[in-house]
Amino acid sequence: MAGHSKWKNIKIRKGKQDAIRGKMFTKMSKEIIVAAKMGGGDVSMNPRLRVAVEKARVNSMPVDNIKRAIARGTGEIEGADYEEIVYEGYGPSGAAIMLECYSENRNRTVSEVRHAFAKHGGNMAENGSVSWQFKHLGQIVVERGSLDEDEFTLAALEAGAEDVVVDEESFTVYTAMEELHKVNEAMEKAGFKPQDVNLTYIPTNKATLSEADQIKLLKLLDALDDLDDVQETYVNVDIDDEALEA
Repeated sequence: MAGHSKWKNIKIRKGKQDAIRGKMFTKMSKEIIVAAKMGGGDVSMNPRLRVAVEKARVNSMPVDNIKRAIARGTGEIEGADYEEIVYEGYGPSGAAIMLECYSENRNRTVSEVRHAFAKHGGNMAENGSVSWQFKHLGQIVVERGSLDEDEFTLAALEAGAEDVVVDEESFTVYTAMEELHKVNEAMEKAGFKPQDVNLTYIPTNKATLSEADQIKLLKLLDALDDLDDVQETYVNVDIDDEALEA
């Protein structure tokens, strides 16, 4: 199974670290709020909230911020009422793009997303016209370190994983969406501590773009990712190093 694009690493290299950190905390707060809203504020009874809180802690988000986000999600304190929205669209040369957004104002969000697409050579698409090119899966990322590949892969498959992808720095475990927390708990019991646990979109139909169109696509992805309501961005293109350096 092909992994998702290099986009998740691009922003870290290109942006200012303090700005990225602030935006990261904002996104994590929204995830905690939505998770608490949907499943309650008890991390022991809400797997999605547990994962969101653990991710926030690993990234040094202040404890008070975490508590405040949970309280906003459960309604204990007032705050924005976010809803999850998924938008689909096309970039240069038909590159397929999926956006996960958390918004308290759907009209504003769709207007900003549509404007970003139009400004950078793309366009929004009807629901279902792009999503067929992706598979919605659970994803568990574990730092590779000194872990044995065969031992780890066997443990993941025994826990119920669908696939394991290995690179120089990490193991990525893919699961059915409904099996994510079950597999993660089994992996933790086996002694493997995750760096990240989430749902993701994996492209099943890859597009090949010229370097010029890849550069245009990067500008569009930058614009989309800079929108406050965009939580995650997925694309079905493997972006070449030459385009990243341009």
